[in-house]
Amino acid sequence: MTAKISINDLSFTYADGVQALRNVNITIAPNELFVLFGPSRAGKTTLLRLLNRLADLLDGTQRTGEILFNGRDVFATAVDVANLRRRIAMVFAVPTPLPGSIYDNLAYGLQMAGIRDRRIIDERVERSLRQAALWDEVKDRLQDSAFALSGGQKQRMCLARSLALEPEVILLDNPTSGLDPISTAMVEESLFELRQQYTIIMVPHSVQQASRVADRAAFLLNGEVVEIGTQQQIFIQPRDKRTEDYVTGRFG
Repeated sequence: MTAKISINDLSFTYADGVQALRNVNITIAPNELFVLFGPSRAGKTTLLRLLNRLADLLDGTQRTGEILFNGRDVFATAVDVANLRRRIAMVFAVPTPLPGSIYDNLAYGLQMAGIRDRRIIDERVERSLRQAALWDEVKDRLQDSAFALSGGQKQRMCLARSLALEPEVILLDNPTSGLDPISTAMVEESLFELRQQYTIIMVPHSVQQASRVADRAAFLLNGEVVEIGTQQQIFIQPRDKRTEDYVTGRFG
């Protein structure tokens, strides 16, 4: 399998001595919707934050192992971290609109990346809002405050904001945790379209969501990968009893 991301023997310990990841090995293919799932404190969000080096913002941590993005180590000293985070974009559990209009929210990142041509910005704004299944709802009020959007709309706008920068990989950390079922379904439907162009790595809201959206999934427990497989292998015919107990609700 050609790898978009290869995680090799990755371990990570926080400053307080808590080891969040232990010898993690995962290979993720281009245009794959890959799900990381497991109980609280399994290491899922920590792993996401390592992929685009958001964990660099924490002091006193220790890491061993490597993460290869297109075959290159993301932790190499020559890596431009700002550029890495544009190419591996992250959408958080709680949507975080910036002050200003819907248009401003999407244009800001483009302008910070050095794009000044209004025509290019307009094209990127419209395309990314379409990709996030939001264009039809906001096309006539792009100058309205982003804070006036509903919770589901804010989350899709934050997804569009990442897409506007044309990343290669999208990291989704529990992106539907606060959304109603209709908004959740709209986000999930967007993901099936987006994986035609992007590699998506997602921490889901629930086991049920994981089983709906995953091409492949990894079950994490206490910082270790218990099992990796396809949707069929993980959620219907798991090989490890711990995985079976978790997906069937008998865990713990």
